[in-house]
Amino acid sequence: MPDAVSGTVPAGATYTAKASVDRSDQMGKDTFLKLLVAQMKYQDPSNPADTNQLMAQTATFSQVEKLEQLAKQNASMLALQRSSSAGAMVGQTVTYTDESGASTTGVVSSVRLGTDKADAVATVGGVAVPLGRITDVGKR
Repeated sequence: MPDAVSGTVPAGATYTAKASVDRSDQMGKDTFLKLLVAQMKYQDPSNPADTNQLMAQTATFSQVEKLEQLAKQNASMLALQRSSSAGAMVGQTVTYTDESGASTTGVVSSVRLGTDKADAVATVGGVAVPLGRITDVGKR
């Protein structure tokens, strides 16, 4: 991640974006649905649940599902954008930080696109360089 003051990336830093975050302290949509069903199953027949409250809970459940779909679509669009950006680097002169922390310059001959588990990698002068290490891109 670039330093907020200088705009430079720390030597040897690599970053991987993750499409989703797993948190044990948050309920998923399955837990929400189980709680809703349990509430209806064990309610007092002589004092049924308020229909307005039930409708609000159902609406909340629908919102959670839609937000989940939106998050998946955004992750797909981000992956597509990264692939497009990586492909545009072929033939470009780039500067990157190598394993020792030194800046090295070369021409990108190919790019291996990333997945959700592996970063994209550019081949610069026969060396595989993770895209997170590239600090400058210029024309050939």
